Amino acid sequence: MIILTIRTDQPEAELGVYDGTRQLAYKTWPAGRELATTFHRAMDEVLGRAGETVQDVQGIACFKGPGSFTGLRIGLSVANALAYGLGVPVVARQNPQWLERGIADLLAGRDDVAAVPEYGSPVHTTPPKR
Repeated sequence: MIILTIRTDQPEAELGVYDGTRQLAYKTWPAGRELATTFHRAMDEVLGRAGETVQDVQGIACFKGPGSFTGLRIGLSVANALAYGLGVPVVARQNPQWLERGIADLLAGRDDVAAVPEYGSPVHTTPPKR
């Protein structure tokens, strides 16, 4: 099973490609405030290094937080869109074992249907002006 792994909760983003539990390629880069513009290029690069394309992805494991609101929102939105478009399972896990747990859950046939973020505290929104 070809698995794409995504972590975007910090200024340095991470993407990985695994064949089951075997790492084929991994990339970290200082995405910072440029994550939305660098993510897809980085994804194509890491998949290419693994000898795969986005169409080869059979599952997606991502870090769900806590962390940066915008970083998590971008990474998990891409994960959910890819999972839906490719018709593959997606799982979102947290804590230091997120990667191992996510891969193990995908290999066991689990699917969260949608990756939902955990921001670490309630989201603070500005009430609409009246």
